[in-house]
Formats: sequence, C-alpha cells, structure tokens
Amino acid sequence: MKLNRKQSTQRRHRRIRRKLSGTAERPRLAVFRSNMHIYVQAIDDTADRTLASASTLDADIKSQDLSSSTGDASTAVGKLVAERLKAKGIDSVIFDRGGNLYHGRVKALADAAREAGLNF
Repeated sequence: MKLNRKQSTQRRHRRIRRKLSGTAERPRLAVFRSNMHIYVQAIDDTADRTLASASTLDADIKSQDLSSSTGDASTAVGKLVAERLKAKGIDSVIFDRGGNLYHGRVKALADAAREAGLNF
C-alpha cells in the first residue's frame, strides 16, 4: 500500500513522538507546517499546557509584509517564539519537527530560534 505525503508525515510524527516529551523546564517545541503558514508551540507534556506559541498569522509577523509561506517568514516565527520563551525564563527546549523533513522552512525556523538564544 502506497502512502500519500500527509500519511507519511503523520507516520513519521507518531514515530518521533514515542521518544520525545516536554517538561516545564524543557518544553517540546512542536512545529506544524501547512502550505501557506507555519505554526510553532512550546508544550509542557506533563501538565498538557502550551507555554508559548507563534505563527505566521501573528500580528507581529503580518506587520513585516513577508509572504507567509517563505523561509523569511519562518525565520521571523522562530525569533518570535524564542523571544516569548526567553521572557518566561525558558532557554532550553526539545525540537519536534512534527514529522516534517528537517530542511527548508522547518530548518529556517530552528536556526532562527537557536540564534535568538534557545538551546536544542
């Protein structure tokens, strides 16, 4: 049986999630990438809480006049979520690429978060 792209991504994500879990001190930085936007959340899996989030739909990103489906927008989202986490005193996370391949927009987001001071 041949899997389509979405099924392959979901399968990879389930396999990754078996090994990853976020805590309050080191939350899971979960990325969701659609064709038009990119979303990222810092999740504490022990308390089932989202500690911080950012996306290309945020007013801070929309005001920069970037196309939401580009690497530049992903870079801006990575910086924004890192700033929000640093404001809460969190500087270390576990990166969850959400079953997406680590290149392109996902890699741009991760690199920007690292440059803004997050450790993973």
